[in-house]
Amino acid sequence: MCFFWGTTYLGIRIAVGELPPAVLMAVRYTLSGGLILAGARLKKARFPRGRELWMTAGTGVLTIAVGTGALTYAEVWVPSGLASLFVATASFWLVGMDAAMPGGEPLHAPTIAAMTIGAAGAALLVAPGSRVPGGNEFGSFGSMLAGFGLIQLGYAGWGVGSILQRRLKTEAHPIVSAGVQQLATGLAFAIPALAGSRPHWTARGIAATLYLAMFGGLIGYSAYVIAMRRLPVAITSIYSYINPLVAVLLGVWLYGEPFSAREAVAMAIIFLGVALVKRAQTAKNPEP
Repeated sequence: MCFFWGTTYLGIRIAVGELPPAVLMAVRYTLSGGLILAGARLKKARFPRGRELWMTAGTGVLTIAVGTGALTYAEVWVPSGLASLFVATASFWLVGMDAAMPGGEPLHAPTIAAMTIGAAGAALLVAPGSRVPGGNEFGSFGSMLAGFGLIQLGYAGWGVGSILQRRLKTEAHPIVSAGVQQLATGLAFAIPALAGSRPHWTARGIAATLYLAMFGGLIGYSAYVIAMRRLPVAITSIYSYINPLVAVLLGVWLYGEPFSAREAVAMAIIFLGVALVKRAQTAKNPEP
């Protein structure tokens, strides 16, 4: 989950350079979700039904369609490495949304202080006067700020969907649930994809879409669903550290994305905030 999701930031950046974001989301997740469910049917796995099916699909739309959809649109404006640092605050949304929902763990002073540190790191990335990574390729400072806001809005939805998914009582295997959620996302984006301009498919766009469907959806998201079912939230959200490291390195190495000292300092501050949040949450809820 940690490694392959880190590579998908660059995959998305390549794909949206060739395809409209709605088309990418529709094809990527219809393909990955369909393959998972086809395999599950061959294995005669139990499928969710009735209310359980609708709840599973709904959490998928909140988590993937809103969260990853926002990221996909944002990468039209911001480079992949920077987008991954914006997403590093996703663990704050997980903790915050859990606290806001009935029965969740309330926030305490150490957790709030840690989240404030992480927010300071994010603010350093988007503060007025900061350099817009990528120069004219990614547009103005306003575009970067819009990308940041869109990603935060999307990962608020990701946080709600992930917590609801964790609380959902189901007898279906987690991978079957992942297939339902991905197919629901693909179908949700089918309407805007069909309503938009006709995409021009290139070998580069096809390769990026297939990579995202296989390693981002079929493998990466399925692993996430299993981890959310079987591990504490604080442990599962460790991907918040590894994904940005992989994404930044690949963006610099393979796509020539700039990475300045300012971004390095901001990344360190965000990681410190994430680490302190995990420490505070673990101290409140020690493992048995």
